[in-house]
Amino acid sequence: MTAPTTSRPRAAAPPDGAAHPGDEPRRGAGAPGDGTGVSVRLVTPAEHQAVADLLEAAYGHEYSISDSYRAVLRDVASRAAEHDVWVAVDDESGAVLGTVATPLPGRHISPLALDGELDFRLLGVAPAARGRGIGTALTRHVLDVARAQGVLRVVMNSGPQMTRAHCLYEALGFRRLPERETRVIEGEGGGRLHAYGLDLP
Repeated sequence: MTAPTTSRPRAAAPPDGAAHPGDEPRRGAGAPGDGTGVSVRLVTPAEHQAVADLLEAAYGHEYSISDSYRAVLRDVASRAAEHDVWVAVDDESGAVLGTVATPLPGRHISPLALDGELDFRLLGVAPAARGRGIGTALTRHVLDVARAQGVLRVVMNSGPQMTRAHCLYEALGFRRLPERETRVIEGEGGGRLHAYGLDLP
């Protein structure tokens, strides 16, 4: 499927289950920001290492990653055995530019989702590919997966510090679900994970 496509202190990494596109849509020469030239498909076993490296780089670019969370990010093989792990690849070079995981039909991938909902997590974009609209293309692909599964709503968690990701989700029609924000973030900063949802027609 072809999808339409200053240094600062790093915050603590989001808890397991949070979605983080790591992509800020931009416009300008060489960065159309619409995902053009990118295809989204299921990961192959030969790409597990590349996806693990990408996720570690994407999250480590802005967040401090604990060893336990790094292990979660890098365990692509286990994730792919239980869920669908998607990759956004460059049509010309074949390079893996981004990734996201969705559950199989009838299952969930995080504690947030309820019956009739599809959740997604571990959405990451290679730092060098930011600005190409990869995060948007992957999120739109998740919406396509949800429609194919016949669910009523797509939901996900996002760390409160992920303001760029929040702008991306809101631009696509996601809205906060404050009544579902019950997961408390451990460690420095604390707070609660934001919950977002998008109702599907």
